[in-house]
Amino acid sequence: MDKRKFAFEKTNYILLLAGVLIIIVGFILMCGPSTTMTHFEPDIFSVRRIKVAPTVCFFGFLFVIYSILHRSKGDKKDNE
Repeated sequence: MDKRKFAFEKTNYILLLAGVLIIIVGFILMCGPSTTMTHFEPDIFSVRRIKVAPTVCFFGFLFVIYSILHRSKGDKKDNE
């Protein structure tokens, strides 16, 4: 039976899943109490929500891009 050639391999999917999980962790870090009309919540300006969480999400998106562009060593030898 002929083996089908897919665009992604198992390692690509594992790296993609890891990148998505990193992005989800970044969004979870952004969560917290919000300000209402009667109460001001100063936690909306915390370092975790303003700097750390967007940085984690950014690295997660970079990891997803890397997982899409990643080629296994076997593919590099096949193309030569």
